[in-house]
Amino acid sequence: MTLTPSALALLGLCAWPLLLALLMESYRAFYVFTGKIAINGFAADGSNSPDAFGKRLVRAHANCYENLPMLGGVLLYAIVAEQTAMTDPLAYALLAARVVQSVIHLLSTSPLAVWVRFLAYSAQVGITLYWIGLLSGLL
Repeated sequence: MTLTPSALALLGLCAWPLLLALLMESYRAFYVFTGKIAINGFAADGSNSPDAFGKRLVRAHANCYENLPMLGGVLLYAIVAEQTAMTDPLAYALLAARVVQSVIHLLSTSPLAVWVRFLAYSAQVGITLYWIGLLSGLL
């Protein structure tokens, strides 16, 4: 199998939440090893994180796997159906928008940051809808 831009983007959509999970593990390990939080003291939803970054990290990570079926599913379909010529041109843009959304989520919740994050998410949804139109023959 050729590693097309669509295949690389799909791998990236899987690798990015893994990287965020590793960051979350490091973040939590710091608080555990410094004795500030018990190893079983973290709420799964991040609600009791000692700072805003911890809460944003949990949400950024969750947002990745919440959207993976939508984003990755269409890429996987294109790969299996050997239709990556339709998804390749925007595959890297989709992955970049996903990463940008997460990074902004980690850095800030200012109104401007939330708007940019919304635009990055909207780009992902728009690209995915466009691909569905192409792959289904509607476009």
